[in-house]
Amino acid sequence: MAGGLTDVEPPNYDLIKAWRSIVTLVVFVLANIVVLFPFHIPIYVPRRLHDAFLDCLSAVRIICPRDRDGPGDRFRDHGFDKTSKRSSGYVRLNFPMNIVTGPLIADLFLLAILAIGGREVREGTIGAHNISPLDIMLFFISLAYIAISIDASGIIRYLAFRVLTWGGKTGHRLFFYLYIFWFALTSFVGNDPVILSGTAFLAYMTRVSSNIVHPRAWIFSQFAVANIGSAILVSSNPTNLVLAGAFQIRFIEYTAYMIVPVIITGIILFPFLLYIVFNNESLVPRSINLHELPAEARARKPVNPNIPHARGTAEQQEDAPGEEGKLLSLEEIMNPFLDRKGAAFGAIVMAATLIAVLAYNASTTGTGAKPVFYVTLPAACVMFAWDVAFGWMHRRETRRIAREGREELERLRVKREEEMTLAAQGSEGFPSSAGSVSSQMGSPRSGLTQKTAPSNANPNDEITTANTPEKPSSEARDPEGSREKAAAPREASPQQPRERTTLESLARDFYVWCQETFPTATAVISHLPFALVPFAFSMFVLVQALVTKGWVQIFAVGWDAWVRKTGTIGAIGGMGFLSVVLSNFSGTNIGTTILLSRVIQAWQVIHHYDHTDLSERTFWATVYTMALGVNFGAFSTAFSASLAGLLWRDILAKKHIHVRRLDFARVNLPIIAIAMTVGCVVLIGEMWIMKDERPLEL
Repeated sequence: MAGGLTDVEPPNYDLIKAWRSIVTLVVFVLANIVVLFPFHIPIYVPRRLHDAFLDCLSAVRIICPRDRDGPGDRFRDHGFDKTSKRSSGYVRLNFPMNIVTGPLIADLFLLAILAIGGREVREGTIGAHNISPLDIMLFFISLAYIAISIDASGIIRYLAFRVLTWGGKTGHRLFFYLYIFWFALTSFVGNDPVILSGTAFLAYMTRVSSNIVHPRAWIFSQFAVANIGSAILVSSNPTNLVLAGAFQIRFIEYTAYMIVPVIITGIILFPFLLYIVFNNESLVPRSINLHELPAEARARKPVNPNIPHARGTAEQQEDAPGEEGKLLSLEEIMNPFLDRKGAAFGAIVMAATLIAVLAYNASTTGTGAKPVFYVTLPAACVMFAWDVAFGWMHRRETRRIAREGREELERLRVKREEEMTLAAQGSEGFPSSAGSVSSQMGSPRSGLTQKTAPSNANPNDEITTANTPEKPSSEARDPEGSREKAAAPREASPQQPRERTTLESLARDFYVWCQETFPTATAVISHLPFALVPFAFSMFVLVQALVTKGWVQIFAVGWDAWVRKTGTIGAIGGMGFLSVVLSNFSGTNIGTTILLSRVIQAWQVIHHYDHTDLSERTFWATVYTMALGVNFGAFSTAFSASLAGLLWRDILAKKHIHVRRLDFARVNLPIIAIAMTVGCVVLIGEMWIMKDERPLEL
């Protein structure tokens, strides 16, 4: 049997009648709703109990003493959002229900009511039926370290800058060059590094252009092509790892079948994006006018952005309106930092790792095959050792840069506090002058847009690009505020006694020391998708619960009935639709891949015990269509269709580009429609050429 399922028990359709089985399905649906629409649960704790707990932690020197004159923010720093008023007898703690906590709480609830037990937990973590979550996570995280380390070297932004110079001022040519660049890069290193650096690069580029009114065309095209390109290699996306493991597909064989529909989709999609979806001069102008970077800025040595405060006050001022802010943004893309040695070493390690993975997987697939993280984990350790050694050798320089940047920020903070004090003294008794004084002191500006839209721009455009926050806050007067004070190691002075040493302060100071001593390694670790690990394990356990409670077999019966009526073409169309839709409503595309892989395996079991034939063409057409759908489904209707979508949204928000849920779906729907149509049509032709109607070996 494909996937090695001959030892699977025959389906038992009576299992779903038990009440625990019904509850399991309901909990699974609710967990996926939480992933799609995260929220907070308010928990009200008596103030005396809350304060006593914090005082106990402070007494044993776990945390710093709490501020008794203010509400404090202790739990905000530890994943809780805390709202507190002194007049109230209770403190409100907002417990997050999100992509991590939702599925995990669902598993705990099912364990509590005995709907699942040790079997489901074991098979959902160690693995069952050729799906090994532990192996998949080790493979993906270790390979992600190498890819993100390459990104941290600055090579992606540097190459994007080179593409920008090759494209020149011709808008359509630049759009094409960047499209090809993102596609090729994603195929090699995966979509996460491209989202990390490419999204920020495009945000800067569209800001410093005087006639790109909205960044919509550039950022949506990059997000789509990054997820299309990730379908080529198994190593580019964890969904591909789940699928390849479930059906024991050799990595080179997977690529051989996926590369043609993916590349043809990318080729046909480009003119569709340029001339139909984004056919507007305010989005992709024929000629792009970028601000000129002064010779002094071009000659300035670029600094490593992984070093904390490396740019001093520039990082805080680049969002300011006017020429100064645009100049600083332009410097980010026209004078990029590049660690040539780190980039070269990382590229060599990545290339060697991918080649070794393909060779190792091709030679060991079958009974007793060893997991491929045996290759990627040592490679990641080599890359980590390089990052640590390189950081240690240059520690004096990086510490000096961090210290100078911190001192520059501190001088700016002190200067602004003095100016505010003088302004407050000078405005006593003159309330009408408060507004002018506030503006002189750098108070926030409300509702400022990135550029002035021309008369032909769409007034209902979905993307807002505010340069500053809308509400006044202490952070507007102090660029770093309390975060700078917390990040910098405390130094004792005659006027200010040294803060009492606690476990919290030691951890904070150690993290700052790591940032300044090993900037690349620390930056890479902080960007690793660790949230994927608890989410994936929880989803594996939930899907395994559906298997043991009979629901997956029921889904497989429905799928079998559909395929019997519609044939191979119906299987491709149906699976393409299901995989895209479920990516948005079934725990991201990773959760969808887990669920659909189990359904297809159960479909095989049905034919095995019914003694009916399942053709190779129909079966593999279904599998590879699912591979297309779960990759392409990331750019469809919901940010939570993929972890890359959540990352993309957060990066844009930090650059003051806010994309609403409804607009995300509205822009992406025509893109996903054409991409899936083209991909499925090409796959139909490929299956008719490469596969036949001979029975699948069950």
